[in-house]
Amino acid sequence: MNAKNALLTAVFLVLAAVYVIYFTDWFRPQIIEISSTSRPVQFGRRGVAHNLVAFNLAGSYNLTDVEVFPLAAPKTNPPAPPLWHLTSDAGSQPVARFFYGQPLRGMKPAVEGARPKPLQTGVIYRIVVRAGWARGQNDFDIGGVPANVSKNQ
Repeated sequence: MNAKNALLTAVFLVLAAVYVIYFTDWFRPQIIEISSTSRPVQFGRRGVAHNLVAFNLAGSYNLTDVEVFPLAAPKTNPPAPPLWHLTSDAGSQPVARFFYGQPLRGMKPAVEGARPKPLQTGVIYRIVVRAGWARGQNDFDIGGVPANVSKNQ
């Protein structure tokens, strides 16, 4: 192989590497799209109304980590523990929709015996889900008037 062929081969390999890195999704992390819906649900005839939060994923995923925390929590030092945190070593059963606090098959609480904490009205929360290299997050609230806002006009 002469110098000209070696140079052309090197230029071709550099251009191919630039193309693969900048114009394909091979090295970009996959993003899980999440939407959330909050609806008031009343249990029993005179039961207290609770907000049921549903999370919809854009496809079915074998989740490895689910975490919900107040959006202001990561700014504290040390960070506050999540309100709901599930983990899995091998991934859950394929999931496309789930509810806050719902046990997911193949996942367990990150802290043994931990239960999901109740959500409060007027607080913005963030859910972060992971499925292998794929990751997604969504900010949500459960509606109502924030606790620190006066209800008087």
